Amino acid sequence: MNDKVVMPIWMFGVFIVIMNTTMFNVSIPSIIKDFDITADLGSWIISSYSIGYALSTMIYSRLSDSIPMRKLLLIGLTILGLSSVFGIFAQSFNQLLTVRILQSAGAGTMAGLGLVMASRYIPYERRGRAIAMISTGSAMAFGFGPIIGGVISEYFGFNGLFAVTCLILLVLPVLMRLLPKEEPKPMKFDVLGALLTTVNVVTLLVAIMQRSLFWFIGSLLSFYVHVWHLRKAKNITFINPELFAKKDYRKLTAIGFCVLVLNLGNLFLMPLALANLSGESAIVIGLTIAPGALLSAVLTRFVGKWIDRYGNIRFLLIGHCILAVVLAVFSFAIEVSPLVILCGYLCFSPSFSATLSSLNNETSRILPKQLIGSGMGLMQLIQFFGGSVSVAVFGLVLAVQKKVPLGLAYENVYRILLAVCLLSLAIGVWYQRTSGKAEQLSRMTA
Repeated sequence: MNDKVVMPIWMFGVFIVIMNTTMFNVSIPSIIKDFDITADLGSWIISSYSIGYALSTMIYSRLSDSIPMRKLLLIGLTILGLSSVFGIFAQSFNQLLTVRILQSAGAGTMAGLGLVMASRYIPYERRGRAIAMISTGSAMAFGFGPIIGGVISEYFGFNGLFAVTCLILLVLPVLMRLLPKEEPKPMKFDVLGALLTTVNVVTLLVAIMQRSLFWFIGSLLSFYVHVWHLRKAKNITFINPELFAKKDYRKLTAIGFCVLVLNLGNLFLMPLALANLSGESAIVIGLTIAPGALLSAVLTRFVGKWIDRYGNIRFLLIGHCILAVVLAVFSFAIEVSPLVILCGYLCFSPSFSATLSSLNNETSRILPKQLIGSGMGLMQLIQFFGGSVSVAVFGLVLAVQKKVPLGLAYENVYRILLAVCLLSLAIGVWYQRTSGKAEQLSRMTA
């Protein structure tokens, strides 16, 4: 496989898929107004896609252990493309919500299979720059999504956003031709485990978003049933229990959860701060965020090479340190000027891309080949769940600070983000020390 050709095309696909979330963020107010629905109901246009995307990412990764990636890609992108075509003609909220759920069922192919493909077919000495391109596609989507979504929503309405996602159908035939052919393997897929994982994620996220004790108890019960299933299952399970036995993997997944909390939490807060503290329009907000995403894209090839040359852990820690500095500035000066956010995100976006790239590359390094599909899939599920939780939690934190001055309310939330960043950094340092000792021990034993 020629990764120099495949990876830029894959990055474009990831860009389209992730942007399918960020474009709709700016159109939520108009959707709420057009369909005369509550804000809580309107938020499910975003949440339903995020939940489905996280779950389908893991499902496609897990299926790649048995089904050739070309076939999974064909199924996933066809579902995404055709549902986007239907979305152009959606005329009711129920139709719109149904289309978003269908989109999420196919969208997970790009993120899920991208890391599996890189781990299987790209040599480790070049894998860092390949994974960096996937992360950059995400960073660009987070930056440019609000701009593109704002322009299209203003002139064509929310239905026009689906036309952008239809571009994914142009990527499909090219990748089908370029990807290596794989022999199918005996089908081993834990349907019950997949259903239980879905119930786990949905019930816990709904419990957080709705602040519901009923849903929280239901979520705890679903986790109990899932643990019982993992212990009793004799065949292969959807979430491989072998992964939990690996201490290094547990530490990396904890970091992955925190890193996506930082990114999506920041991307949720920045537009709100620009709108509510500075009175900026959707277009100006997008233009303020876009330079950071563009810089992240420009630095991709360099960051990937540096990761391959100097190692994952070094860039994981450096990225965390820069993120911590930016969040510290935001936690004390977010209301000073929009320039603070502009300059801060110029540092935040490339640092997040480098951190996520080094994290995913390190995860692929420590996993044995037979656990690549399940391990990378679970890592991404935990990452996206962290991002979904951050949006729900920080929205609630802002809501409960009604008597606090608005600027201080945003700074308080950024202080929580800073604490999460420092916790993640501490886990990274812990991982560096313990993994180094384990590596030395393995060399002595050999």
